[in-house]
Amino acid sequence: MAFRTDLEDTIVALATPQGVGAIALIRLSGPKAIGLTNQVFHGKDLTQVKSHTVHFGTIRDGERILDEVLVSVFREPRSFTKENITEISCHGSPYLAQQIIKLLIRQGARPARAGEFTQRAFLHGQFDLAQAEAIADIISAVSEAA
Repeated sequence: MAFRTDLEDTIVALATPQGVGAIALIRLSGPKAIGLTNQVFHGKDLTQVKSHTVHFGTIRDGERILDEVLVSVFREPRSFTKENITEISCHGSPYLAQQIIKLLIRQGARPARAGEFTQRAFLHGQFDLAQAEAIADIISAVSEAA
């Protein structure tokens, strides 16, 4: 993880593997994660909900409904990165997931770099360097022996 990160940025990325599946998970982390998600989510006001809750609604681009989704809200410091996090569970179409990510980027998020969620957790003291390296090893493993 040799890149610098601006912890004031709110980052977004697909958290599930690329490809077709039943569900895709889009994760945001940073100071504006809840507010940015709330701008495109129609359901409960996410700025008013408790941490560790899940809410049903739709993601909209203007008046156009992109998908029915579940949004999970994790408030700082009780999250993986110790920042505000939202996770959008949408239908698993790669095209649809990319449309939602692009919408969130237009709202002010930026694409996360590989390993940036883990880097933020490390920088906020969530775990030590050995644990961060172990997470990277697990993520990149191609077999049980790895």
